[in-house]
Amino acid sequence: MHILIIHQAFASLNEPGGTRHHEFARLLSARGHQVTVIASPVSYITGALTPTPLPQGEGQGVRVIRASVYSAHHKSFVHRVFAFISFMASSFWLGLGVKKVDLVWGTSPPIFQGVTAWALARLKGAKFLFEVRDLWPQFAIAVGVLTNPVLIRASEWLERFLYRHADRVIVNSPGFREHVEAIGTKRVELVPNGADPSMFDPDDRGVTFRQSYHLTDMFVVMYAGAHGMSNDLGVVLEAAKILSDIDVHIVLLGDGKEKANLRAQADAMGLINVTFAPSVPKADVPGVLAGADACIAILKPLEEYKTTYPNKVFDYMAAGRPVVLAIDGVIREVVEAAECGIFAEPGNPSALAEAIRKLAADQEKARTMGLTGRKYLERNFSRASIEEHLVQLLESMTGSNEV
Repeated sequence: MHILIIHQAFASLNEPGGTRHHEFARLLSARGHQVTVIASPVSYITGALTPTPLPQGEGQGVRVIRASVYSAHHKSFVHRVFAFISFMASSFWLGLGVKKVDLVWGTSPPIFQGVTAWALARLKGAKFLFEVRDLWPQFAIAVGVLTNPVLIRASEWLERFLYRHADRVIVNSPGFREHVEAIGTKRVELVPNGADPSMFDPDDRGVTFRQSYHLTDMFVVMYAGAHGMSNDLGVVLEAAKILSDIDVHIVLLGDGKEKANLRAQADAMGLINVTFAPSVPKADVPGVLAGADACIAILKPLEEYKTTYPNKVFDYMAAGRPVVLAIDGVIREVVEAAECGIFAEPGNPSALAEAIRKLAADQEKARTMGLTGRKYLERNFSRASIEEHLVQLLESMTGSNEV
């Protein structure tokens, strides 16, 4: 089976960003399937150029083609749309040259690359798999970046078109299923986010990371991920101010459109218990998370975000670190079932600070919660079991049980 993946934000283990599709592609290749990925040459997280081809050993038989793209997607919503549309066009052109494809896999957001995947699948007589990683345009409307009524109607029409014309739709969160099915999708499958516990050592105390940032004697609480409008990191800064009376230090690791504004806000607030750290490749994430005593997952207090399964939560669990969760909904159900963290009301700095204070006050209990979460992840959200389900799904779509 030859699978063509259209994914602008595709990232390998040597790059910052989510590596779900790189891990899936490597598995499919190891199972004897051919995988071609068309991706952007610009990192969606940092804006830096990405390596082409992948470094020796990273690709594991996966062919990655980098398409030309407008690269100013961090400047504004308009620039971001230009970047998305430019990739939609360039990836389609490159996709035409990929031969003997059995399945084309499109993933959203951005939803525009789904158009490329649909068109290539139909032209090549291949199956069209559409993956929903966020509910777009619903999230864009909720957070206030998509406001024009004409664009909203057009975006909703495009969403319905792709859902209804896909041979199969997969979602990475059970919270998305109801919305996707209501639009009239033929068949929806859950392939959830998860993590590979073998990448993480819960006994690693992250000495190198702590020493490099002079945090050896602190209770370190880390946020690792995008610094965007949705991530509500201003609330984390407000919580840090409340916690200035105890030996707690907050590390905000990652990049994004809002990072410069957050730095300026932290300076204006006179915060000395907050450190901004740059993004790191996924291969380095285990060593960085090892330097934390607890980890934060946070989104704006919007009803729409109750449907999400943020991938960072599963990484935190795999690392054996307790989760301070300022997101309600389906991911709260996971954290509470795993008994691996403390829920804080989204948008409430005082609640976030109180959750952190509780963990810092009983560090042995915090450690136990983290290890409990890792065991729960091994049983329920291990990447290996998720990948096995995915392989079976793709092979059933193409009738390719043998390669």
